[in-house]
Amino acid sequence: MTAYGSQEMSAPLMRVLMRRPGESLKGADAAKWHYGPTFDGARAVHQYKAFAELVEKSGTEIIWLEDEGDGLADAMFTHDPSLMSDHGAILLRMGKPLRVAETALHEKAYAERQIPILGRIHGEGTVEGGDCIWLDAKTLVIGRGVRTNQEGIDQISSLLAPHGITVLAYDLPLWHGEEACLHLMSVMSPLAEDLALVFAPLLPAAFYQLLKKRGIRLIEAPADEFHASNGLSLNVLPTKPYEVIMVEGFPATKAAMEAAGCTVETFEADALCIACEGGPTCLTRPVLRRAA
Repeated sequence: MTAYGSQEMSAPLMRVLMRRPGESLKGADAAKWHYGPTFDGARAVHQYKAFAELVEKSGTEIIWLEDEGDGLADAMFTHDPSLMSDHGAILLRMGKPLRVAETALHEKAYAERQIPILGRIHGEGTVEGGDCIWLDAKTLVIGRGVRTNQEGIDQISSLLAPHGITVLAYDLPLWHGEEACLHLMSVMSPLAEDLALVFAPLLPAAFYQLLKKRGIRLIEAPADEFHASNGLSLNVLPTKPYEVIMVEGFPATKAAMEAAGCTVETFEADALCIACEGGPTCLTRPVLRRAA
């Protein structure tokens, strides 16, 4: 089996990089990390276990990073420090200064498994994985905002262009400000090749029009649940097309996906995802997605 490769968002998740939270999260300073009032480190670790069990149940192989007390509370959000392509991993440079050191954890994990590095973002460039969506195998869409800048986007374009991949960039709104986290994937979750859950009021207009032109069916996320969850009701992880994992407590959003043909599994995450501003997708870095 090919050990890596991922240029789509909803094909069967065969292999994923995840970090089991431990002492760094349990002892995290909520104010320093911009965690919300429902944060509870011990409960968050417990809730993460339930999420990991759902991922394993889907048949996905998990490559584990362990929290050995390095103080990197956000490192459980493995989606952001690297991006996988069919040509190797791209090591990203985080826009949140507290998270810059996380990239080295990914680099070490890839080296240990002989997964090649296609390149890295350097200098003043910043890109976070949550701003990157594979629209198809030859088109990467990137959100330009607080966490991802034009220099970083230009560097990714240079790395991918020789492989025939086009990078499209769209501006994101500021929304709750510089300290909060609005990624492109905060407003769109692909559920299958032809289906996505979106919060249209915050989507870049030109990107919304492109999705419609591509014939992708768009499920509009219920606004009340989106705002009540700070956008986490929309952060949904497909383990296969039409099979997804989401945060518990948002029945209207769940029902909308089920009405579109999805099977939806949920897990309790008020102390983990809601408090720490990252959902099921953020907690995973797909290393291999492939149609079986």
